[in-house]
Amino acid sequence: MPVNRKVPLRKCSGTNEMFPKKEMIRVVRSKEGEVSVDETGKKSGRGAYVSKTEAAVAAAKKKNAFRNQLEVEIPEHIYDDLLAAIRKGK
Repeated sequence: MPVNRKVPLRKCSGTNEMFPKKEMIRVVRSKEGEVSVDETGKKSGRGAYVSKTEAAVAAAKKKNAFRNQLEVEIPEHIYDDLLAAIRKGK
């Protein structure tokens, strides 16, 4: 009998929709306050997730979702890195 495993879900910062963790990109803030894009989802630190669509990244940027969730100013290059990671994955 096959075992049904629970799929971890995360909420998208841009759209507030729930998606499987594997279908999302994580933005992480380290203890030192450094913000980076974590495509593996394994870096240590406080994280926020966004779905792999350009519209979701734009919505998160417009709402300042990452700044509110990570409690730190988000450099502009983070959004560029997210868009580059999404385009690379297509």
